Amino acid sequence: MLAREAKIELLKRVPLFEECSRRELREIAAVADEIVVPAGTALASEGQSGRELVIIVEGSADVTKRGRKINEVSGGDFVGEIAVVTDRPRTASVKTTRPTHALVLTRRDFRTLMKRVPTIQIKVLETLARRLLDTE
Repeated sequence: MLAREAKIELLKRVPLFEECSRRELREIAAVADEIVVPAGTALASEGQSGRELVIIVEGSADVTKRGRKINEVSGGDFVGEIAVVTDRPRTASVKTTRPTHALVLTRRDFRTLMKRVPTIQIKVLETLARRLLDTE
C-alpha cells in the first residue's frame, strides 16, 4: 500500500491532476482507493455505465473499442474519466495485461471532491478538453 506522500507524488504525475496544488492533491489522495488486480481483469467495459476513474500505478492494460485494440495504458495513465465526468456509457473496454496496481476514484467521491474543492474543477476540465481534442 502506498503511503499518503507516495500517493500524492503519483497523482502529481498524472496528467489529469498535474496542475493541482499540493493541497488539492492531498484531497484527491484522501478519496482514492488502492487496488491490486491480476492480469485479465476488466477495468472498464464498453457501453456499460462508468462508476469509477482508474489511475494505473504499476502494470498495464489494453484499451479496445468494438473489439479492436486502440491503445495500451501503463503507470501514470488513467481511464474512465469520460464516463465519470459525463455520466455516459464507457467509450471503450480496458483489460489488464499483467498484474496491476491502481488508484480508483468512484464517481460519487470524484463529484463530491469537485464540489468540496472547486478549484480542482477547472484544472480537470481543461485537461479533459485537451485530451478530447488530441483524439480528433
